[in-house]
Amino acid sequence: MTELQDKPSVCAFPDYRLWGKEHGLSRPYPVMCHLLDVAAVFAVLWDELLDERTRLRFAEQLGLEAEECRSVLSLWAGLHDLGKITPVFQAQVPELFEAVRGEPEYVFAPGAERDRGFRHEMATHWALAGLLAEAGYPDRRVKSVTGGSSAPVAHWVAQLLGGHHGLFGAALSASHLRRPSQYQAGLGEEGWARQRRLHFEELRRVTGGHAVPASALSAELAVVLTGLVITADWLASQTHAIESVRPSASWRASPGEVEAHFKRAQAAAPGLVAAARLGRARFDARDFGEMFPFAPNPLQADVVAHLPGLVERHGPGLVLVTAPTGDGKTEAALYAASVLGRAAGARGLYVALPTMATADAMFGRVRSFATEALGGERALTLLHSMAWLNPLYAPPMNGALVDGPRQPVGDMVSADGATAVEAEAWLRGHRRGFLAPLSVGTIDQVLSGVLPLRYNVMRLFGLFEKVFVVDEAHAYGPWMHKLLLTLLEWLGAFGAPVVLLSATLTGSTAASLVNAYRRGAGFVEPVDIAPRYPGWLYASAKSGEVSRPRPTSTGRPRTVDVAVHRVEWDVLSAAPGAPVRPGGRRAVLREELRPVVEEGGTALVCCTTVAEAQRTFRDLRAAFPELAAREGGVRLLHSRFPANVRQRITAECEAAYGKPRDGEPVAVRPSSVLVATQVVEQSLDLDFDLVVSDLAPLAQLLQRAGRGRRHRRGPGGRPSWARAEDRPRLVVLDPFRRPQKTDKPPTWGSVYDTGLLIRTSLLLAERATDGIVVPDGVQELVDAVYAPDFVDGLDAAVEQELRLLDGERLASTMAETGLADMVSIKGPGDIQGNLHLISRQFEGVTEELLTTRLGADTGRVVCVYVQHDGRQTLDAAGSLPLPGTEGHPLDRDAVARIVAHVTPAPGAWVRDSGQAGELPAAWRKVPALRDLTVLPMTRSGDGRWSYHCGDRTISMSEVGLEQL
Repeated sequence: MTELQDKPSVCAFPDYRLWGKEHGLSRPYPVMCHLLDVAAVFAVLWDELLDERTRLRFAEQLGLEAEECRSVLSLWAGLHDLGKITPVFQAQVPELFEAVRGEPEYVFAPGAERDRGFRHEMATHWALAGLLAEAGYPDRRVKSVTGGSSAPVAHWVAQLLGGHHGLFGAALSASHLRRPSQYQAGLGEEGWARQRRLHFEELRRVTGGHAVPASALSAELAVVLTGLVITADWLASQTHAIESVRPSASWRASPGEVEAHFKRAQAAAPGLVAAARLGRARFDARDFGEMFPFAPNPLQADVVAHLPGLVERHGPGLVLVTAPTGDGKTEAALYAASVLGRAAGARGLYVALPTMATADAMFGRVRSFATEALGGERALTLLHSMAWLNPLYAPPMNGALVDGPRQPVGDMVSADGATAVEAEAWLRGHRRGFLAPLSVGTIDQVLSGVLPLRYNVMRLFGLFEKVFVVDEAHAYGPWMHKLLLTLLEWLGAFGAPVVLLSATLTGSTAASLVNAYRRGAGFVEPVDIAPRYPGWLYASAKSGEVSRPRPTSTGRPRTVDVAVHRVEWDVLSAAPGAPVRPGGRRAVLREELRPVVEEGGTALVCCTTVAEAQRTFRDLRAAFPELAAREGGVRLLHSRFPANVRQRITAECEAAYGKPRDGEPVAVRPSSVLVATQVVEQSLDLDFDLVVSDLAPLAQLLQRAGRGRRHRRGPGGRPSWARAEDRPRLVVLDPFRRPQKTDKPPTWGSVYDTGLLIRTSLLLAERATDGIVVPDGVQELVDAVYAPDFVDGLDAAVEQELRLLDGERLASTMAETGLADMVSIKGPGDIQGNLHLISRQFEGVTEELLTTRLGADTGRVVCVYVQHDGRQTLDAAGSLPLPGTEGHPLDRDAVARIVAHVTPAPGAWVRDSGQAGELPAAWRKVPALRDLTVLPMTRSGDGRWSYHCGDRTISMSEVGLEQL
């Protein structure tokens, strides 16, 4: 490291001895070079990622000409790491710091260099405001170019660049800005300030960023700019990127040498962006037939006939589609995304789904769509915590849309932990998947963008100039719904097109979604909406106009025959196979399934809890031994399996119960029963001859009913007892023999609201005796079950009970909504120039809050099997040694093996796990593994693997994880 230790001969130049990167490099890399590199990469991102209309929008808000704007923003991007020119940062590598610490011009207060709490991005914020003010940037509020009052530009830019590690600092006071080094000794004295000024001036000279902006940007464009700066920093910080442009050891930062390095960085930058696959997808296909190998159904045909004209007249905006399950909403959404994306100049697409299983199922469909309908850069990412277990996505990837070599976990290029980046498989790196043009992921991945979490701006930036598609928009409780409203407000401000899909949606919920988007686009006056079912509507982001909801017909009208059995709830009160009592759930279920067992065909049994699904599975196997003996005769699917087991079961279910393949012989399917929980409700294309469900709120029952005789199988394709394809049968097992909350099974806990269950029970008894007409009768029933006047005319005691329960539900809804409003960030219109409001942190606000039910208490466990000889393995058979116990770092394959065996578990099981196995040290170094709980399983005399903790015994078996 001696190359940087000679004293500079000309103190008027930036000091080349001040390092910006060093870890993993052949020699230290000067700060000046890194600033130039990031400025060069930013300019390429500006040119290639943003639509011309967006670039003009930036220039207009800043009061600059287009080319001036590009140069100024490139300057800003380069300035992001100016805070590394401080004793605190430089002292992180003592041998390099020794080269300057004793020199008179690098004076600092004793001990200031040890203030590790004063990070370099904070130093950028504190130091840069004064430099910009010296350069003529407004340091007081001014009138915005777009109207209203703008934040002081000098401080605003400093605050923005100080947020390049994911958190914006609090606004600084006037006295802080006048004398920053007096309040932050870590900045150093005048010599350090002089060097920051020299670096600033040189960067401004070579980038040409001399123009002075007239005002700050709006909040939404500030998020976009921050995202571009962070992306440029990540790209330029890669080891190979640095080594490819580093100057010779004799480089001394003279003006000519600075210019020469900037030219090298400019030449290399396009290759970095291209290699990362950060280009723009193109929505090339215009006709439905170019996108899909089939003719459109009535819903799709209506969207094809009318949406392009609306968008041509009113510009891009939001499309809301409401239709039954199986009516082709996904294809309608992808077609609408193409129309909207082309009009908006979008660069890609994000499809959000409620669960990992539904995201996995959608990934392949979006991949096929991209292959057929899109051009340009089509890099596709799958975004959820278990994505690498999806066989279509897991490495090695050699497909046309997503690829990337393997890599070790945690390859770093800087001693500063916050600047660590992975060197390869760039889009697969932590937090980078959102930058791909195309993504499929869970809804929580994007909703974290409106919680004040580190790098939430990258989630928001990842949706800019993309079409955002939300499947199952009805599937979220008050907490998630409120966060979705905030996200839609940001998307409205972005002008990003949105497509919302729902099978069941009340009018008030539909109106809240549409009006949130319109509010973000600048139209604050709400509109009333009465969605049609099936049907769709369109709202313009340009004019705020909302089209009249268009009703459409369905290609599969039907009447669901509903049979309601009011039963005694004996699921857990008897051993599997024990004699049944007349009128009990076990007896009724067996009787309903008997035709399936004796005559063939398939049935879905949907249970409320995992424990009830496990007990039901065992009971049916004992009741129908011949069915149980046949492979696939009785299956079980729920969330409490290890990830790889659940994935295998899901694939088996899709093969056994999915859509008939072209050319497949028409025949009655062999007798088979799937016992499952709510995981089968959404986005899994499964088709059963009979659906049996525990009582659930009406919307969920309709979702489950949509799995009944979902696809046409033609003559001979169904058993004789299920030949009427247009009259699928739904059997509801109702525990409310009286409309009282005391009849609710105590095992159900807070899974469903008690009042909604009773309302659904009463409504089915009154209105479903002649069946439910799909689709014509659905919207009216969904609205009716929530209607305030539902209780009018009921028995006095029942009315009083329901009013009390309705009050509890309203209070719970208000509490969830209020909490979401309190902890989430505000809409862009409420930020008012203080970027700290975007990432101001609250204690306890973490990504774990993002559960579909607020308060859903879950943990993640790994069962480790202790073999008879003391070996620890990931599998009961003892063939997979536990990775990481030998002390070596974990590579990607080892981490994937561990994650494949992760099982969700109730939080109480994790908290009560007592002296559970200690997490191996190597696991604690991997973010994906740090929160795991290891359960050391031992084998008892009866062959059962279990873990004992006090009064609790947790077992893993063929039914998944359970408490005995």
